[in-house]
Amino acid sequence: MAIDFPFAFAATGRTATCDTDTHVRRMIEQLLLTRPGERVNRPDFGGGLMHALFGAASPEAALALELTARGALHRYLGDLIEVGALTARADDATLVVDVSYAIRRTGDRRVASFPVGSPT
Repeated sequence: MAIDFPFAFAATGRTATCDTDTHVRRMIEQLLLTRPGERVNRPDFGGGLMHALFGAASPEAALALELTARGALHRYLGDLIEVGALTARADDATLVVDVSYAIRRTGDRRVASFPVGSPT
């Protein structure tokens, strides 16, 4: 069990917890959605997904995002996960990053999608 993110209280009044799979997925999401420079004590922390949302939609931009995100995941979560496939694609006004990863401690493989933006 891990502390739930965002921090909350359970119905019992104690700190809310979640399972390991949920915790790791939320850590990946937090890393990808954080803009580099957003954290005061870790100015290089972040995956750059929010910057890419307002950039040009091109194969080159998608490749740059994939490389940036993969590097951030390896640097900050490499001790927890092993990243397999990582792809970025644009669906209308929504940018979607798909990540295939394995949790190192258990070997469990997971696939998660992180959409940013609005389809409207």
